Parts: sequence; structure tokens; C-alpha cells
Amino acid sequence: MSFANQVCIVTGATSGIGLAVVNQLAAKGADLVLVGRNQAKGDALTASLKAAGTRACFAAADLGNKEAAQQVCVAAIEQFGRIDVLINNAGLLMKGNVLECTDADWDSVLDINLSAAFRLSRAALPSMIRQAGGSIINIASDWALMGAKNATAYCVSKAALTQLTRCMALDFAGNGIRVNAVCPGDTDTPMLGLDADNDRQQKMQNYGADIPLGRVAHSTEVANVVVFLASKEASFMTGALVPVDGGTSAQ
Repeated sequence: MSFANQVCIVTGATSGIGLAVVNQLAAKGADLVLVGRNQAKGDALTASLKAAGTRACFAAADLGNKEAAQQVCVAAIEQFGRIDVLINNAGLLMKGNVLECTDADWDSVLDINLSAAFRLSRAALPSMIRQAGGSIINIASDWALMGAKNATAYCVSKAALTQLTRCMALDFAGNGIRVNAVCPGDTDTPMLGLDADNDRQQKMQNYGADIPLGRVAHSTEVANVVVFLASKEASFMTGALVPVDGGTSAQ
């Protein structure tokens, strides 16, 4: 599996699943456009990748800003001349049921988890159409496939992201563009909120107890599926919603 001469945009690139995806793509020869909010972390990651021989640049962006998506894709074209792969990974989790979710919470979660993916896809698609090919991977959630308590805005945003995935897959299949979604379950990333916790191991076991495979995922395990879907090895897959959740959504 090679991504040589392919330009890949990864949002939420500096930690968690995004960082695992970046590392795998770099190892497979991709040119990388890294997107995140933290300039210092982005610069450090870019420098590390360049030192290892990867062509990479960092685009600092608040994806809640409606102009950010176009700016990111313009930067990719200016730097590398094309866009082959877009991985919409940036995400925001806010807990709360309908009574607890404020308008500001709702807007923030929908902006980052859904609208940013819509705007980035809209900005990247013209390049892919010109090339008669491309791949978009949306990082949804197993909570997009089933209900969950006390995370209304998050669940709704990720469910809508899977529908956006299917609609774009149908709309652009004739252009040679594939659009798929990965639906991770609980994964050992900062979003799980355990990095600085003294009871981390016990809480990891507690999370794993509700998963058929008995543990949470490693970020690399999710990245394996993301990179496969982005690659030519998945050339006949589009419109797919792929759970990577240890069997949780099968229950």
C-alpha cells in the first residue's frame, strides 16, 4: 500500500486518531497537509515529519470558522498542486441531554463535527473532480449507529455525518471519488479523558467491560481502517459506514 505522490489533508492531525493516521500515511509516502488549532504542536509535528523525509505543511485553523475550510484547501493546492485524500477527523464531544445542551453547545458540536466536514469536502471536491479521482474519509462514531445517553448533540452530529457520507458517495461516484465513514468506539485518545487520570488503568478496564472484545481500541487500530479506506486497496468501497468498535454496535 503506497501513497506516493498523493496529497492528503488530515484534520485534528496533532493527537489521537488523527496523529495515528498521519504517522501511517507518512510511512507510506504521502504528502501531508496537517490541520489543527495548536500552532506549536502543529509546527513541531511538521518539523518531525520533514526531518524523516516526509513533505508536510501545517495549516492552523479553527474549523468552526466558515472561511477556514476554503483556506485549508487553497493552502494545500498552493503547496502541493492537488488534493487526493481528505480525512475529516476533527471532532468535539460535549456531554448532556436535550435539557442540558445549550444553544451554544449545540452549535459548537454541529459546527465542528458536521459543518466543518461539509465545508472541507465542498472545498476539496473540485480538485478531485479535475483529477477524476479522490477519497474522503469521515470519522464518525459508533454512536452514529445507535443511541447513547447524555450526548445528544454529539450523537446527532455523527449520525448526520454518516448521512452526508452516503449522499456524497452517490453524488460523486461518477467522478471516481469514493466517500466512506469510519465509526470508532471508545478509543484510547485524549477525547476519552483519561490521560492525566490517576485511576487510568481501572477506568480503561471499566470502559472495556462493556465492549465485546473486552477493551478499548488503540488509535492505531482505527487508523489502520482509515488508511485502508483511503487507499486504492479499497477501490470498490464507497458509501460504507465501517464500525471499529470491538463489536459494540453489533449488540
